[in-house]
Amino acid sequence: MRFDVLTLFPEFVLGLQSYGLIGKAIEAGRIELGSIDIRNFSRDKHRRVDDAIFGGGPGMLMTPEPIYESIQSCRRAESKVLFLSPQGRVLDQALVQELAQEEHLILLCGHYEGIDQRIIDHYVDMEVSIGDYVLTGGEIPAMVLIDSISRFIDGVLGNEESVTEDSHYDGLLKYPVYTRPRVFQGHEVPEVLLSGDHGRIEAWRQEQSLEVTRQKRPDLLKKSSDN
Repeated sequence: MRFDVLTLFPEFVLGLQSYGLIGKAIEAGRIELGSIDIRNFSRDKHRRVDDAIFGGGPGMLMTPEPIYESIQSCRRAESKVLFLSPQGRVLDQALVQELAQEEHLILLCGHYEGIDQRIIDHYVDMEVSIGDYVLTGGEIPAMVLIDSISRFIDGVLGNEESVTEDSHYDGLLKYPVYTRPRVFQGHEVPEVLLSGDHGRIEAWRQEQSLEVTRQKRPDLLKKSSDN
């Protein structure tokens, strides 16, 4: 998997190279990360990439030329161009798994009042949102996307079973987990987890997963039943 991030702040995105498992996966060559400065494709002598909005309105808009050129600089036949936008499909585990099947993702980060609509209409394959709120730019959403997708790339996680045990993998939240000490501030680890009976432990975890989901995210249970 290769990620190319189109951004006005390339150094910020490259911080992932030294971030935990993602950094190790980059170092090992399991994923590749490129960070492309959109300003490098500006034809303005001051490297400007924004201009006033036709028809009026507050703020400035990113112009299409440098964005188009930056896309073309790294686009391949198998590339999929994603624009990080609050108007996009909301990121969830199903979308993460879908995108993890791709070979090359180009992540376009907007700023100001957004980008010229012609780029979205003709050169973007999908708009993706990380939630129903607005950020100052697309870099943090792009990094969220890279982190979540990378977990599904072979060899990134030390234990591949971690993915299937995560919240949302099967539509439910994860069961409670515990470690040493067995008693902390008078609070004990559930007895079943110390029993060594793997059948009982698995049944308890499934029951707890349902209960946690029912308490914290009942909408997920409704969504599952609707499907």
